[in-house]
Amino acid sequence: MRRMAEPYRIKTVEPLAMTTREEREAAIAKAGYNTFLLPSKLCTIDLLTDSGTSAMSDRQWSAMMIGDEAYAGAVSFDNLQRAVEEVYGFPFVCPTHQGRGAEHLISRILIKPGMHVPGNMYFTTTRAHQEMAGATFHDVIIDEAHDAQAEHPFKGNVDIAKFEALIAEVGAENIAYINVALTVNMAGGQPVSMANIEAVREVCDRHNIIMWSDATRLAENAYFIQERESGYADMSCADIVKKQLSYFDGLTMSGKKDCLVNIGGFLAMRDESILVKARELVVIYEGMPTYGGLAGRDLEAMAVGLREAVDDHYLAHRIGQVRYLGEMLQEAGVPIVEPIGGHAVFIDAAKFLPHVPQEQFPAQALAAALFVESGVRSMERGIISAGRDAEGNHRRPKLELVRLTIPRRVYTDRHMEVVADAVIELYRTRESITGLRYVYEPPTLRFFTSRFEPLG
Repeated sequence: MRRMAEPYRIKTVEPLAMTTREEREAAIAKAGYNTFLLPSKLCTIDLLTDSGTSAMSDRQWSAMMIGDEAYAGAVSFDNLQRAVEEVYGFPFVCPTHQGRGAEHLISRILIKPGMHVPGNMYFTTTRAHQEMAGATFHDVIIDEAHDAQAEHPFKGNVDIAKFEALIAEVGAENIAYINVALTVNMAGGQPVSMANIEAVREVCDRHNIIMWSDATRLAENAYFIQERESGYADMSCADIVKKQLSYFDGLTMSGKKDCLVNIGGFLAMRDESILVKARELVVIYEGMPTYGGLAGRDLEAMAVGLREAVDDHYLAHRIGQVRYLGEMLQEAGVPIVEPIGGHAVFIDAAKFLPHVPQEQFPAQALAAALFVESGVRSMERGIISAGRDAEGNHRRPKLELVRLTIPRRVYTDRHMEVVADAVIELYRTRESITGLRYVYEPPTLRFFTSRFEPLG
């Protein structure tokens, strides 16, 4: 098979941190064994997240120079709105400072206390906003999504039977909306098929339910549809993006992912009444409706980035680089979520560390150990990210994962080889890794700021 090169040239370089094991041991202890609390200057290869960590293109940097910084009525907003309509097909847009700002707004607009929100697996901040607005979240993803080794091309699919059962149980009038993530982060970056999107739309039409999307990684979802779903091999990813979004009433977007920017997000919708409510709230929480907490230069960069992100050559390399890392780990016997997802490789920490029970936080312990081993920063996606229920008990997800998240256009395949070597070496000595216990636990979104200490 012919090798694929990065579809870009490098103009600027940034030195990487080169640290000793002793320095990393001291750093992780000071951070309370939470990789979120590590200083980035000590991370040699930073795979904590793909959110806001992309490298921007020359066209994006150029667009920033013409940013209109007017407080109201900025031309930069018009450029973003035009890009959203042309690429995504939505006539209305309301900028926010990032994706969770958009989550906050739509939760306040559509949810009344006591309502229900089904979704294809939860995402941490999304569910937090829904619950704070008074809703109950229901996971209606297919069962295969909860099995790390299940081979299914679209593990992000909504289980239509589960969705219809929820409607029968609580009543359609009590469902605020269904939230369909493209792709599903917590399942391992798994995509949703076009056929499934169409099936969800049919159910929503029959029951008059709003169909919303967490479309943060919609371009990556389109690539998987092109690659795996019959009838789409000859369609461009840009056309698939527009088709898949045509079934939705609106979306929440974190521009820090598939818009290739370092800050920014937005709500996009078809219903002008939702736009009116969003503009009322954005003034209170974010800024004017034409900038939503962003500078004009940020709007310009996002308008360019959302176009670049649907390019077939870019996406082939993007998905290919993630797959390259995952396949190296598979060949060495390291347990990961399969099929390999779109934005990250997810290590199955429960199988990697079978001697560490879930209540001793194996994914957190593994992420900390990987940093000490190599300077590679990753993050936990398991029991800690799942949080506690209303009674204060740990939610116990079936997936206990460490996420190796690949920033867009930042690292080369050689970096992926270094990461793979570190994980494989750690797998060889995995029995030396012990569990953790809490030292500090915040009440909400605890994975960001929790602190731990080793049990061993």
